[in-house]
Amino acid sequence: MKLEVVGIENPENRYQVIIGQANFTVFTCDDIFRTLLTSVPGIRCAVAMNEAAPKLTRVTGNDETMRKLAAENALKIAASHVFVVFVENAFPINVLNAIKSHPAVCNIYVASANPIELIVAETDLGRAVLGAVDGQKVERIENEEEKRERRELVEKLGYRIE
Repeated sequence: MKLEVVGIENPENRYQVIIGQANFTVFTCDDIFRTLLTSVPGIRCAVAMNEAAPKLTRVTGNDETMRKLAAENALKIAASHVFVVFVENAFPINVLNAIKSHPAVCNIYVASANPIELIVAETDLGRAVLGAVDGQKVERIENEEEKRERRELVEKLGYRIE
């Protein structure tokens, strides 16, 4: 078995990225795209998914730049049944439950706009995602000022806590 770290290309961390695993690629790639479109009005997104046979990366979306990024990243991962979603004008919190409730979706590895690295294993049979590294190492607990700033940001994004 060989282990590899696969960095996800997301220029300037511009887009939200969701990476997961599902089955029935020939159907699921387009269906996840439809799920995204019905989850958030005005969403811009793309879905790429690796199909075990005939060993293709399937891709769909409503933004050419994101379609290219999703397809290139999925191909670089090269693990069957893995999907890569790029999203703009929405956050993962807006679409994750809809994606997870799709009958073909098995797992979500990561959903973030942070730098992402996947840990991928390769055997004689093929490749598999073992997990995701999402962002930097945490170094300390927030102080009261940082807590206040966090809550202000959450409210600015439209999610009021109190």
